[in-house]
Amino acid sequence: METPSIDYREAWGLQLGLVEAKGSHASLPDFVFLLEHPPVFTLGHRGGRDHLKVSEDFLAERGIPLIHVERGGDITYHGPGQLVGYLVVNLKAHGWRVLDFVEALEEVMIRSLADWGIRSGRNSMNRGVWVGTSKIGSVGIAVRRGISFHGFALNVNTWLAPFQWIDPCGLEGIQVTSLKRILGREIPMEEVRCAAARHIREGFGVELDMVSVKDIHRLLDAKARGIVREAA
Repeated sequence: METPSIDYREAWGLQLGLVEAKGSHASLPDFVFLLEHPPVFTLGHRGGRDHLKVSEDFLAERGIPLIHVERGGDITYHGPGQLVGYLVVNLKAHGWRVLDFVEALEEVMIRSLADWGIRSGRNSMNRGVWVGTSKIGSVGIAVRRGISFHGFALNVNTWLAPFQWIDPCGLEGIQVTSLKRILGREIPMEEVRCAAARHIREGFGVELDMVSVKDIHRLLDAKARGIVREAA
């Protein structure tokens, strides 16, 4: 199965719909999205427009949207070749603290990179995953009614030039890297996706049922029509 590429706003809307649905139907399962996005810049709750080094007209000319969302953190870039993981999880039901959850997301990326022989780790001053002094993975979540959404982004074959148009995550002068840059070759996205899914299962102790975007749309449509059952 190829790693799906989904418009950022569509994926964001699905997450918001699932958060609302899970808040109303406690028996609904947790959901994990592992996907790619067309090029997009997003601003977190700390803002980040002041860390955009190019004009919004420059982005518009290239068809790249700039979207303000409720996740933690500052400005970042998503695009093809980057594995994005969104976890819509009832933290309260699992008894997970937000900080522990964020660190577990970082651990998923660290262990996935280790599968390709890359030693990575955390930075004591800043969130995310680093290879030496270069950032390779970002994390930023939001929590509503005890349910998480948003998640992590890992640079696999990502075109890195757009990171030069911003101070990534609000950090001036940092370098951004990718598996492709480190290893000198393209990495099949589906292999990284499968590795991340495995480490999510192992790290969070959850089973993952892969569902399509169409399945999620059908679920949310059923919820809107009031026919979602508690056993769903």
